[in-house]
Amino acid sequence: MVTIEVCAANLQSVLAARDGGAHRIELCSALDTGGLTPSPGLIRAAVQVAEMPVCALIRPREGNFVFSSAEVRIMADDIAFCRENGIHGVVIGALTEARHLDIGALKTMAAAAGDLELVFHRAFDFVQNPDEALETLIDLGFSRILSSGQEKSAWEGREQLAHWVTRATNRMTIMPGSGIHAHNIVDLWRFTGASAFHLSARHKIEQPTEHEVPGLETGYFASNADTIKAVVHAMQSI
Repeated sequence: MVTIEVCAANLQSVLAARDGGAHRIELCSALDTGGLTPSPGLIRAAVQVAEMPVCALIRPREGNFVFSSAEVRIMADDIAFCRENGIHGVVIGALTEARHLDIGALKTMAAAAGDLELVFHRAFDFVQNPDEALETLIDLGFSRILSSGQEKSAWEGREQLAHWVTRATNRMTIMPGSGIHAHNIVDLWRFTGASAFHLSARHKIEQPTEHEVPGLETGYFASNADTIKAVVHAMQSI
């Protein structure tokens, strides 16, 4: 079975993933900045209502993936909170300034995670020597990598993704993400052989008000259950 994972940045998206038939959630906040650690309240609420495994993104700020020792301690604390509140896994990543894996930071976070699933996020799309990094992540106990094949979208990176899927067979899951929808997921699956896919399925939800306030945003983005259903149906129809 192919796993459909939804990136959810609010409770509405969690509910859409559930109602749309997704199999797993990556919970985050601030998706427009590439995703940040979700709040404690959102973590607890998602675990309560999702009815599927919830993995939490652990990222303390926007920008690059080179973290100070103080930021690594923050991430370790966030991971400990996740472990104590029913999260299935944590989605983490850290690089050196030379764009190699920051082994020390990753080991610190892995220790905080205990028996939680370890997933490496799209920092992988910026790492030097990705084949070597893949082997290192397997040795460190990671079970999954989220990647667009070091390209802007998973479709553009499909050749590299297919290579990693083959290389990691039976040892790790390579999960394509970025630009995935119902119209390309089957072709991407056929090309890469991937067994899991990651998407946000976001639509803007308008909140009309009787009196407009200049400068006040009246809508927000959330995952759409019908869009998720279309993706799930596309994969079930093959």
